[in-house]
Amino acid sequence: MRKLTRALPFWFMLPAGICVVVFYLIPVVLTFVFSFTTMASDTGILGNRYVVSAAALARLGETSLDPTLVRRLGEKTYVLDAGALGALAASGVSPAAVREIERALADKAYRSQKALFADLKRLKNRPRSFTQRKTIARAARRTVRDREFASAQELRAALLELDIRPSERELETILDATDTSWRWTLDNYRELVSSQFSGKILVNTAFYVALTLIFNVGLALVLALMTFYMPQRQARFFRAVWLIPRISPSVIYVLLWKWFTYDSGFMSYTLEFIGVPQQNYLLEYPWTFVVIINGMVGASMGLIIFSSAMHAIPKPLLYASQVDGAYPMQQVFRIILPQLRWPILFITSYQTMSLLTSFEYILLTTDGGPGFYTTEVWALYAFHSALSNYFGNFRYGYGATLAVVLVVLGIVLSMFYLRIFNFRKLVADPPIEN
Repeated sequence: MRKLTRALPFWFMLPAGICVVVFYLIPVVLTFVFSFTTMASDTGILGNRYVVSAAALARLGETSLDPTLVRRLGEKTYVLDAGALGALAASGVSPAAVREIERALADKAYRSQKALFADLKRLKNRPRSFTQRKTIARAARRTVRDREFASAQELRAALLELDIRPSERELETILDATDTSWRWTLDNYRELVSSQFSGKILVNTAFYVALTLIFNVGLALVLALMTFYMPQRQARFFRAVWLIPRISPSVIYVLLWKWFTYDSGFMSYTLEFIGVPQQNYLLEYPWTFVVIINGMVGASMGLIIFSSAMHAIPKPLLYASQVDGAYPMQQVFRIILPQLRWPILFITSYQTMSLLTSFEYILLTTDGGPGFYTTEVWALYAFHSALSNYFGNFRYGYGATLAVVLVVLGIVLSMFYLRIFNFRKLVADPPIEN
């Protein structure tokens, strides 16, 4: 029984420990590992991958490889063999046409689709529609162009099917040029340091985090102090209203702000009465609204935390200060704020980490614009690089490198906050209890 009692804390902590390992430690470790790879959408993530793409053929053209061999690698050959005839039998092509193709054109090879169509038109039961002829061409097509091969043996077998028989040296050259597998590399970090955009995006991130942090923590403190001195019924209603930005779906919340700031929106319509011309305020002052939109959401959370902490302050302290003639402002600076060091540390640290790593409101509001990286922050840059860029090539490895920088920044800032707020003193036993 005693052993079971001693093991209870372990069993209670086990689910939390599993969650920390699965949802925090493993993703962080994998992100760090991926940052040293060339993983991207054109390399895949599962190992060897060979693709005879246009870029690969261009690279082969610059080597000493026989130009005729390079040309044949890019050609499309059409062969009406048993495999093609079987595919045609299962397609929508008429059985009579399939039987005549098997009788007259079986095992015949064509260098072009035009030549195949010419022979098909000579048949008595020829395919009548262009769609049927295209179906036959797709079934008969034999090429290595733009096909993906999981191994060098697969590529070699496909070449032999097309009667392309390169020497061992030529095959090695082909494999080197067509290999799109990911590799271990330090190039991601070299590119990060040398990129002309890294500095601008880092400055954007520092500006955004600092300004939004001051806005939402400061506003949360002001709102919490206001509701602390309000009658309780009105204070509860006020806090509930301020929770609306946080509980609203992000898309709906941002759409309301866009309607508010459009050149034909509420803001332009109202200011026009005092002579201000209509304009799209979101495009004219993007940073102002990015900070306000994010700050309102952060302030609503800080309001709840600070209000709860203020109501936990022993009432006799406030009553005694009133007896001594203290004004509300003196109570704020002498009693309330000193008691809020721990909540302020928590909100400041949490909001800093959140602002560093979250980007949904910027993505929905400006998507890093207007213009070139005007409001692009580090987390959004990592998302665009890894999962959503203009060029279609998703660079998982480089995105992971950017994410590693965020992890390091988060750890450094956390240690800085713990030092500034004197964390050891905050968690020490109160002197009155000693």
